[in-house]
Amino acid sequence: MLPAAHTVKTIQPIDSQIVSAPALRTFFRIAEAWGLGIKEQLILLGRPSKSSFYRWKQVENVALPQDTLERLSYLFGIYSALQILLPQPEAADSWIKKPNAAPLFGGHSALERMLSGQVADLYMVRQYLDAQKGGWA
Repeated sequence: MLPAAHTVKTIQPIDSQIVSAPALRTFFRIAEAWGLGIKEQLILLGRPSKSSFYRWKQVENVALPQDTLERLSYLFGIYSALQILLPQPEAADSWIKKPNAAPLFGGHSALERMLSGQVADLYMVRQYLDAQKGGWA
């Protein structure tokens, strides 16, 4: 047994009931800024049923699945990185739809990459942008 000074503290899991409503409000504001349609929003959120999606839009008494919270975390990081890299809001918000010559995108837009539906693609776009702003890749 470890002495008290070396006790490992565990991190409490995120309470999805507490973070879901503000996370959804933020997502829907970003979706509007990016000009995303419902189909695109559904894919980025992990393809919930349309009834769940419209319930989520009401943003009342919602507890999102962990997968959706993870997706939102990556999307928020992407949005934040773009605001830093491209301080003009119009440039930051339009970047995701513009063709990109970087190898990760192969001439397609970041949004096309993110719409593959895989959470790994959200992660990769986030990492790409973090590297562009000088963070760890």
